[in-house]
Amino acid sequence: MRVSHAVPGALLAAALAVAGLSGCQQSPRTVKDSPNAGASSARPYGYGAVFLAVDECSSFGTTSFTEVPCTSEHAAARVIGRHDGDPSSGPPCPATTDFVLHISESHPAPDDKADRTVPQGYACMRNLEPPHPGDPGGGGGPHTIVGDCVYGAGKGEVRETACDGKGGHAPQYKVASAVARRSQCPPSTALYVDLGGARPVGCALPVSHRQGTARQSP
Repeated sequence: MRVSHAVPGALLAAALAVAGLSGCQQSPRTVKDSPNAGASSARPYGYGAVFLAVDECSSFGTTSFTEVPCTSEHAAARVIGRHDGDPSSGPPCPATTDFVLHISESHPAPDDKADRTVPQGYACMRNLEPPHPGDPGGGGGPHTIVGDCVYGAGKGEVRETACDGKGGHAPQYKVASAVARRSQCPPSTALYVDLGGARPVGCALPVSHRQGTARQSP
C-alpha cells in the first residue's frame, strides 16, 4: 500500500524522513498483499443451486474452498457479496470483508443433468467466528478503512497491521477519518491514504507509543 505525506512542520518532516515513507498512492479496490487478503480459489462444486451465492457458506481451506451448508461443522465463512468478473475491475467488496475468494469459470460434465455452469467471479467472505481481520483495526481484509492501522514497510510503502499491536508489527499510523479531498483532513494529518469509494482520502495520524505495544519484526 502506498501513501502520500502531509507535512505540517519541520519536526514532522524529520520524523517521516526517518520512517522512510514517501509519496505515491495505492490503486483503489486492490486486494492487499496480506495472509488474510484472500488470494485463494474456490472449486465450483458442492452444496446449493448457485455456487457461493450471498448468505451461503464455504468450508475451511488454505488454498481452495468448497461450498457447504452454513449449519455444517465444516462451515467457516459466509458470503456477504458475490460478483462476476475480476475484483480489480468489478464492484468492491463490503468494507468489513475478511477475505476474497477468486472463483474460476467452470462448466458441467456432459452427463451432468444439472446446470452447474459457473462464470469467473469472486465472493466476499466474512468469517463465521472471530477473528475478523476486515474489521476496523483488525489488521487485514481486502480494504483499508477508517480505524485501520499501518506501519512502514520500506520503499515508500506502508502495510496494514492490527491496532492492538498483536499483528507482529507495531502500528505507526491510524486512519482517523475519510474525506473527499485532502484539504478536508485535519492539520494533524501525517499521511494521506487512498481508500477509494465516495470518500477516497484517508487522513492518518501518528499512533502514540501507548497504543502501539508490539515489537517491530526484524
